[in-house]
Amino acid sequence: MGPHSAAPSLRPPAAPRRRGAPAPLAAGLATASALILAFSGATAALSEEAAAPPAAPAAEAAAPAAAACGDGSFHASVVRSGGTWTAYDGGETVYSGTNLLEAMRSAVRALTPGRTSVERIVVRGSGEVSAGQSLDLPSYTSLEVCGTVNVVGTPGGDHAVVRARNVQHVSVPYLNVTGAPYFGVFVRNGEHIHLGQIDMRLSGGLGVRIDNHADRSRPTRDVTIDDVYVSGTGNHGVETYGVDGLTIGAVTARNTAYSGLLLNQTVNARVGRVDGQGTGTGTGYAAFRMANRNGRIGDSYPTNVRVGEVVARGGGRGLFCVSESGGAVIDRVDIADTGSNAILVENCHNVTIAAQSGRVEGPGDIRIASRAEFPVSSGITLQNLTVVDSAITERPCGQNTTVRSNTLVNSTQSVC
Repeated sequence: MGPHSAAPSLRPPAAPRRRGAPAPLAAGLATASALILAFSGATAALSEEAAAPPAAPAAEAAAPAAAACGDGSFHASVVRSGGTWTAYDGGETVYSGTNLLEAMRSAVRALTPGRTSVERIVVRGSGEVSAGQSLDLPSYTSLEVCGTVNVVGTPGGDHAVVRARNVQHVSVPYLNVTGAPYFGVFVRNGEHIHLGQIDMRLSGGLGVRIDNHADRSRPTRDVTIDDVYVSGTGNHGVETYGVDGLTIGAVTARNTAYSGLLLNQTVNARVGRVDGQGTGTGTGYAAFRMANRNGRIGDSYPTNVRVGEVVARGGGRGLFCVSESGGAVIDRVDIADTGSNAILVENCHNVTIAAQSGRVEGPGDIRIASRAEFPVSSGITLQNLTVVDSAITERPCGQNTTVRSNTLVNSTQSVC
């Protein structure tokens, strides 16, 4: 096994083994680590209760351009030529045949057993995999797919194009998926997980699911997602459940059956942008949804979830916080034409919406509400909004609700 430079169209030359992550991957991991470190420092400060929401982060200097898919050195590769897939361990062929999944599995097996530093696989070409099978990535593995994986057949429970369970230091810098998988990417009980440029133009299934449901006493930790585009799901676009330490650059969701981005029981999270169109049409789901005690740490709700911007057009709801979630600041909102509420805050605590600015256009309204089975909403702030052809309603009354500095245009307000 040996890392080598970008492969020609067929067999790459052999190269001597070099331990550790290759330079481009190391740079990518360093970038991800820097994001997480910066995030950790920010959330340490955010975790202290404050009367006012924390200030927005200052604009950062432009980061160096990311390496193109497949650039640089790697340890194993998979290359398509005609109808044949060939997997290489350095310069040695370890698989040749028509099955893309078996070729990728062979490349994974070719990496150093028991390794403690990341080794990289590059896949070149597009092909099909079965919806009833998965590519499982072990710890200290990076998989980069320079092509499109089309999922065919009947989905099987918990299967995914890429699956990582009970692992650490796993990275998927590039992945394009079409078809109807059960999951596009599935991570369960992992640590130090990185997803880069993920593009999923689906006809069913769920895009990205990250949870801790193999051992709910131990959260999945330190997850970084750079940029996800997801469309056409039969479920959510991106969903987390039981995560501590989440950094997302952007989620762009189009015509997902349920939410574009759903965070459940996730703490210490920072999201740059959620952009949803047609998310959850005809349902109560939203472009961005927080549920199931999302943002709750122990028995309290220190501010630990920060979202830069939520954009929503059409669909079900724009922004939805529910079921004892909170500890969140959403800096900017731009929501219009939703089929249900533009914004619904139900049994949530310490949530600030439009900390910087926002615009909501009907027909969907803005509502602060509570169900009887949970404590009433508390510490909700709606501010800096321009509300057009809509309404702001609080019913039943919450505790310590603040509604201020809003401009109503052909809209009504009824708050306690």
